[in-house]
Amino acid sequence: MTKSPDVALDEKLIASEEFQKTAMANKLNWLRAGILGANDGIMSTSGILMGVAGATTDSTTIFFTGVAAVVAGSISMAGGEYTSVSAQRDSEMASLETERKELAEQPELELRELTWFYEQKGLDYDLAHMVAKQLTEKDALRAHAEAELGIELGEHVNPMSAAISSFVAFAAGGILPLVAVTGPWVSYRIPATIVAVLLSLIVTGFVGARIGGAKPMRPIMRNVLISVATMAITYGIGTLVGHAV
Repeated sequence: MTKSPDVALDEKLIASEEFQKTAMANKLNWLRAGILGANDGIMSTSGILMGVAGATTDSTTIFFTGVAAVVAGSISMAGGEYTSVSAQRDSEMASLETERKELAEQPELELRELTWFYEQKGLDYDLAHMVAKQLTEKDALRAHAEAELGIELGEHVNPMSAAISSFVAFAAGGILPLVAVTGPWVSYRIPATIVAVLLSLIVTGFVGARIGGAKPMRPIMRNVLISVATMAITYGIGTLVGHAV
């Protein structure tokens, strides 16, 4: 196999920030999913707790409601993630099996298909055919999976790992408002919860933005505004219901 003649340029490329981000794409994806799961835990649990706190001042009721919200939310999040990832994995495996069968039964047509794909990318026929032929000789299934299906062999997400990560992330996020609203500062439970939630969402918004390479201000403001609206609405509804009862 012919190697690049410019070793120094290759080393510079590998050391570049863009190359490193591409190499860490899978790690960044699960980390980003963890941040989103924690966000969900913080927002949904704080919304439920604020609604209940608006309806009653009984600490026991608020505490057990919060525990139920965290447990149910975590299980729901994990179950949804497991189902979603399992469906995606099953679809990918079925597509790969179809591609493997087509490669065995009609290799010439599959080579032409791969050539056509690279023609659509802007290469002329001769170059596209040469690229398709070399990739096919090296690993035909991998070449077709990546080009046609957008699937990288060996990089399938584990449904159980995704479910566990979602469960932990949601629970970790939900525990924070639960602790804030059921702490010993009974007279200040509402402002304490609001401050704790906003600070935590500022952190998750900042970390999520940094992972995605975006400016942090917009994600932080989006997190904060949605959370404030959620807590205000649920607290208002809880207060109305509490007074009505």
